[in-house]
Amino acid sequence: MSALESMPWLLLIALALLMALAPFGQTPHLVEKLGMLFNGTLTKPLDIFDLFLHIAPIFAVVIKGWGEFGS
Repeated sequence: MSALESMPWLLLIALALLMALAPFGQTPHLVEKLGMLFNGTLTKPLDIFDLFLHIAPIFAVVIKGWGEFGS
C-alpha cells in the first residue's frame, strides 16, 4: 500500500484546500502564480517552486481519485 493510498480523504482534501487558498486575506499564491504563468512572467526559480508547492496537494487528490475511482 502506497503512502497516498493510506492517506485519509479528509486530510488530503483539507491539505489541498489549505494550500490552494493560502495565504488567507489576500490573493492566494496559487492564483497569483498561475496568472504569472499565463502572462509569461513566471521566471524566478522561487516562484516556480512556490507554484509546485501550492499545486502538489491538488495533484495528489486527483491521483488518489483516479486510482480509486478511475479503474
